[in-house]
Amino acid sequence: MQELSPRLTNTFSTKYSSYGEMLFKIAMVHLGSKEDAEEVMQDAFCKLLYNSPGFNDDQHEKAWLIKITVNLCKDRLRSVWHKRVIKMEAIEEYYEDPIDSDVMKEILKLPVKLKAVIYLFYVEDYSIKQISEILKIKESAIKMRLHRGREILRIELKGE
Repeated sequence: MQELSPRLTNTFSTKYSSYGEMLFKIAMVHLGSKEDAEEVMQDAFCKLLYNSPGFNDDQHEKAWLIKITVNLCKDRLRSVWHKRVIKMEAIEEYYEDPIDSDVMKEILKLPVKLKAVIYLFYVEDYSIKQISEILKIKESAIKMRLHRGREILRIELKGE
């Protein structure tokens, strides 16, 4: 294992403090399991530490981390070993407001393609253009996924 310099360790600690909670929540939305989300977050930070490209600025780094996290979640969901049952354990722990908790439960039920877009747009407050750049998808596709996600959520939440 590589030995890390104290300067690099301090920088990594700062990045973990800045992005850790956000990446964990993104992983929770995709995977619905605290343990799976923690593993994905750990893998994302390992990639940042050992395999990251040069970044133009903090926004570029943040976008890269989000993309890596989403891709790791997709890989885990495709894995033969992963059960495709969404575990909704401890969602309330991360979203204190009961309304948010109900909405998050419905977001968890969305197809993977819609989850990421809905979460980044409504929870993380990214613009359509920013989401397009992060996920490397055309803006028109982002708009369509937002529209489809909203329709599904409206139908599901209408009864509540």
